[in-house]
Amino acid sequence: MVPEGWLKTHFSSIAKIGNGQVDPKVEPYASMIHIGPENVISNSGQLINLRTCKELELISGKYEFDENAIVYSKIRPNLNKVCRPPFKGVCSADMYPIWVEQSVDADFFLQYLLGPAFYKIAVSMSMRTGMPKINRADLDTVSVILPPLVEQKKIAQILSTWDKAIATTEKLLESSQKQKQALMQQLLSGKKRFPEFTEEWRLTKLNSLLKEEKIRNQNSSIDKVLSVTNHSGFVLPEDQFSKRVASENVSNYKIVKRGQYGYNPSRLNVGSFARLEEFEIGILSPMYVVFSINEEKLNSDYFYNWMQSNEAKQRINNSTQGSVRDSVGFDALTSFSIRLPSLDEQERIANVLNLSDKEIYTLQGKLGFLKEEKKALMQQLLTGKSRVRINS
Repeated sequence: MVPEGWLKTHFSSIAKIGNGQVDPKVEPYASMIHIGPENVISNSGQLINLRTCKELELISGKYEFDENAIVYSKIRPNLNKVCRPPFKGVCSADMYPIWVEQSVDADFFLQYLLGPAFYKIAVSMSMRTGMPKINRADLDTVSVILPPLVEQKKIAQILSTWDKAIATTEKLLESSQKQKQALMQQLLSGKKRFPEFTEEWRLTKLNSLLKEEKIRNQNSSIDKVLSVTNHSGFVLPEDQFSKRVASENVSNYKIVKRGQYGYNPSRLNVGSFARLEEFEIGILSPMYVVFSINEEKLNSDYFYNWMQSNEAKQRINNSTQGSVRDSVGFDALTSFSIRLPSLDEQERIANVLNLSDKEIYTLQGKLGFLKEEKKALMQQLLTGKSRVRINS
């Protein structure tokens, strides 16, 4: 049902999609700033990673846009990447430059394209053709409901306030993550030390500190099947994939207990590594490696941070060079050497890094909350379920 005072129309009646390819290597386009296909950006509406003309030369087909255009990514999974560039430029053929009619506020329409309802339609249309994109003809047929112009402007103003809060929190989070990386480089290398510790660090191989755990779920008594991701650590597969991903017979699965570590040997190089903390016990596919540490010699928090350090990442990458598969088995992992301070100094370093983690987790939680709140607000305001008050 169309809200009172709103107009139901079609995309093609209120917006024009840019056409006609141009060559970004010739003038006047060669002097313009350009953006690439994956850089039309997040729900915060910010532009990032601006590309040069040279980097765009390998991208076939480009469209010209100006300061009045909305640039919309038409390729899945980036169908929610939308922005309003504050300059003239050329975008790749993976995007559409869009201009709206005078009866439509461009900032409102940008939010409309970002909205969950429009995104759902775009995804559905992009899957119909077998191609991971929404084509021009389909986009033109999408139904759009529009409030009066003054209400459009008010809605855009409200949602842009949330965008600013999201952008600010993203910057704070990025800054905190960079600060932690800098701390790790200083503290985990011994370049920066606490004055009360003067003992020399010792070079030790991980095979004297780590123990592989091979206990199997022989009687299938444990049914909590887990996975390890590179973004959320240990997770229940049904939370990630909306279904249980496991064999019917899990008797050969490996048991992992709280405080133990697990990783996928073929994905260690992309960060699929974690320590079990949320659950008391679970099971992992036989392809995973499970191990524990000797806590009389190695602080668990110190080791967990070391595994996220540039030094550890470089060791992992070096161990896969020249191999057919990017796989790092337990023997390869335990062949790494690590320079270790005393257990007390390890604990002190870990405590400092844990404080940084708490700040990062707090900001991540705030960012997630802001994005969910904005999404809920969009569902109300962009559909007319909730109406804004217009000052006379």
